[in-house]
Amino acid sequence: MDITVTLPDELVALLLPRGGSPAQAMLEALALEAYRKRRITPYQLRTVLGIPSRYELDGFLKLHGIDDCTPEDFDQDWTVVQKLASSRAASLQKDCCR
Repeated sequence: MDITVTLPDELVALLLPRGGSPAQAMLEALALEAYRKRRITPYQLRTVLGIPSRYELDGFLKLHGIDDCTPEDFDQDWTVVQKLASSRAASLQKDCCR
C-alpha cells in the first residue's frame, strides 16, 4: 500500500530526522505508535521495520524510549516457547518411531 503525506515545509525539519529517510521516519513512527497501543506484537513490529532479531528490536525500542516489558509480554513469549517445544517433541517422536 502506498500512502502520500503532505507536510508544510516549515514543519518538515521539526518532524523528521535530519538526513534520514522521510518514508522510514513515518513508517517507524506509525509502527511504534501501534506497538505502544498493543495493536501489534513485537514480532509484527520487527517484520514491518525489517529488524532481524529480538535483540536488535530491544535496542531499537530503547533508542525510542520504550523499554518496558510487561508480564503479558513474558506470557506471550512463554506460550510461543511451549508451542515450539511441543512441536519439536512431536516431530522427534515421529522420526524416532519410523
